[in-house]
Amino acid sequence: MTTATPDTPSQSPAPPRKKRRRIGPMERREARLAYSLLMPTFAIVLGIVLFPLIANFWISAKPVRLGDLRPPRIIASERLRGDLAKAGDEARIEYRVRNSSQTREISNVTLRDTLPVGLSLTKPDSHCRVTGRKIMCELGDWEGGSRERFSIGVKAEQAYIDNPVKPRDSEPVLTGKANNILTNFEFTFDNFIGVFNSREFWSVFWVTIAYTVFGTGGALILGLFAALLLNKKFPGRSILRGLFLFPYVAPVIAVAFTWLILLDPFSGTFNAVLQKMNIANEGINFFGSRSVPLTFFGITFEFPLALATVIAFEAWRYFPLSFLFILARMQSISSDMYEAAEVDGATPLQQFWHISMPQLIGILSTLFLLRFIWTFNKFDDIFLLTGGAAGTRTLTVDVYEQGFALSNLGAGAAVAVVIFLMLLIFAVVYFRFVHREDL
Repeated sequence: MTTATPDTPSQSPAPPRKKRRRIGPMERREARLAYSLLMPTFAIVLGIVLFPLIANFWISAKPVRLGDLRPPRIIASERLRGDLAKAGDEARIEYRVRNSSQTREISNVTLRDTLPVGLSLTKPDSHCRVTGRKIMCELGDWEGGSRERFSIGVKAEQAYIDNPVKPRDSEPVLTGKANNILTNFEFTFDNFIGVFNSREFWSVFWVTIAYTVFGTGGALILGLFAALLLNKKFPGRSILRGLFLFPYVAPVIAVAFTWLILLDPFSGTFNAVLQKMNIANEGINFFGSRSVPLTFFGITFEFPLALATVIAFEAWRYFPLSFLFILARMQSISSDMYEAAEVDGATPLQQFWHISMPQLIGILSTLFLLRFIWTFNKFDDIFLLTGGAAGTRTLTVDVYEQGFALSNLGAGAAVAVVIFLMLLIFAVVYFRFVHREDL
């Protein structure tokens, strides 16, 4: 008689640990050589990309104004008061000293100078002592805006009369310790608080969003339309393709002033055409009018004319980039697909929607990402056309206004940091929700 034994769960042996491959001396030397060869590239990337970014963050947390770029220092001018015509004549060497900063203190200020050969000291100043021909003056701590004048008496000897040397030929050396606002470790969020508490920040922000979204969308739509127009073969197609690139390759200052001349309210060609067609009774200031009343289906609203005009300029100037990318992608689509669809009775609109668009989604999404970032950072177009006036002030123009027009570099850097963070959030959200196969 056999006794049944209960089944016990089978225990599978643990998988063997994967042994870590040891790196030999030769591989280590090759790795070190590879890193040493890549170090110049790393240094260039660090200098070009990371250093300006870190510096912008650093300045944004400091109350830096344009005058603070030059650290406070002691400035001195030296003059000889008196006439030293013969041996024994006496005169005074006068020093005028001032603090270059009106607000910041300089401590432990000293002045060092050298007496010309042939001059002897007759009357020292209480601040100074003379050892041989060396002058040493200890001036103490200086408040912002401080200035002082002191002098020492000298007498001419025959050596000076034989070879006169101006005391100003030897520049006085001044030293002192000042707190440099750019390099100290005192930080504040006052710049960011001032930016967000500004009553015009949010209006500038929404203008930037409208300018970016409509400018990007307009460039993509015009580029798509141009690519569809020039995808088919017809006589003169190559010439038209070259002409379509003109807005993008022409200098921005040239095309901007061309638009300003064409849309001038007094002598512009476009306004003259509108008046000849009885569409407008007088010239329209396209770049100077914040808004004009428009009636649509019995509803009157204020249309942002200047903003719409700079958006139209943005779409016109940058649609060739979209046109090139979209046309290149359309040229790679097999013509057999269109021929099969045409045999099946598909209309041109159906062919575009069901064949072309699925093939263009990837390039359109990439173009949207690039154009959105570039348009959000765009400065020169708006600055040349309107200078940010008439409701066209964007965040990048605000950076310029804060940093240079108002001389508040800290506030300008804070706005630049806000722009960077907004674009970073946009990029993260974009890559998170856009499928990789669409990129």
